[in-house]
Amino acid sequence: MAKESNLESQPNNPLHGVKLIEILEFLQTKLGWEEMGQRLHINCFLNNPTFKSSLKFLRTTPWARDKVEALYLKHCNKK
Repeated sequence: MAKESNLESQPNNPLHGVKLIEILEFLQTKLGWEEMGQRLHINCFLNNPTFKSSLKFLRTTPWARDKVEALYLKHCNKK
């Protein structure tokens, strides 16, 4: 029940409750590492990409995470 109140507290945040790994898995499946790297200009997707290294980079680099989240939202709205 506490989880419901958390969701209700941010009704206008489309990323609330979505984990970064889920975002990466979705985008990697839909676009692939190379296309993500080319669209976002982020090298961690072009040079030996892994989920582990990408997550580490995105968690410590706010501008890159913002780009990834924006791309995710763009593709989620096309469903």
